[in-house]
Amino acid sequence: MANNAEAAAQPAVRLEHVSKKIGRKTIIDDLSFDIYGGEVFGFLGPNGAGKTTTIRMIVGLMRMTQGNIYIQGHSIKGDFKQAIRQVGAIVENPEMYKFLTGYQNLIHYARMIPGISKERILEVIKLVELQGRIHEKVKHYSLGMRQRLGVAQALLHHPSVLILDEPTNGLDPQGIHDLRNYLHNLSREEHVAIIVSSHLLSEMQLMCDRIGIIQKGKLIGVETVNDFIEKGSSKVRIQVDDGRLAAQTVKDKLAIDAVFIDDTTLEVPVEHEKIPVVVDTLVVSKIKIYSVIAVAKSLEDRFLEVTGGKSVE
Repeated sequence: MANNAEAAAQPAVRLEHVSKKIGRKTIIDDLSFDIYGGEVFGFLGPNGAGKTTTIRMIVGLMRMTQGNIYIQGHSIKGDFKQAIRQVGAIVENPEMYKFLTGYQNLIHYARMIPGISKERILEVIKLVELQGRIHEKVKHYSLGMRQRLGVAQALLHHPSVLILDEPTNGLDPQGIHDLRNYLHNLSREEHVAIIVSSHLLSEMQLMCDRIGIIQKGKLIGVETVNDFIEKGSSKVRIQVDDGRLAAQTVKDKLAIDAVFIDDTTLEVPVEHEKIPVVVDTLVVSKIKIYSVIAVAKSLEDRFLEVTGGKSVE
């Protein structure tokens, strides 16, 4: 039992003081964090933050200048073959032979990897729910089906880590919804550590258990999505009899720049514990208040807050 507990506690991916320099420029600066089996981990960063560079170092496509990366305890530097054997990856749209069926594509790929049985091929087909269409030619597949076939291909060799770069690229809303549910199930049922990078922050919010954010090559933090969103400033939407006067009042008396929504509504950025101060100020100023509603923040709101308004990659 102790061995099982230790295995569960061991991170699937560990970055230890990883840095990357090109010439005199530091691209990645001392990154350290862990990713565990059974979770969907979102990797975010503004344009040029170093997210893609980090992913390339994790899969061994780029050498790190300093530090080390471990996959299931195997060092990328010292035991690359064992480390990379644990990884499956898809970068944007998976490349398939469109004139072959989905099944033929998987057979072709399986021949390049020793030890993949027919039973395993049938197992991953069931996992990605392509049983009904697997013998059709890939040229007839929707983009969502191709993505799922790509995931099946990446899972053939039983990886414990699955890396997906922009997996929702080109998918319609239904395809995105289906992929999200599939990844949740996969992480739980197969105990796979799934690392996802995407510029669709609304989807990352729904898809991921935890997120890691880097900026200018440095780690800002690694947290659960909910914990990350709940930090920082909050907003309340206040309905009053005179929105313009109310906005001017909180600016003059509290030095808060409220957003004037319309004649009767304003949005006020304020810490939760200071909401009563805003309400009291408006009441004393004889402004009638009809409702005070907390505005739910999104991952995008919080991301822009901590990165100073920089767009995501």
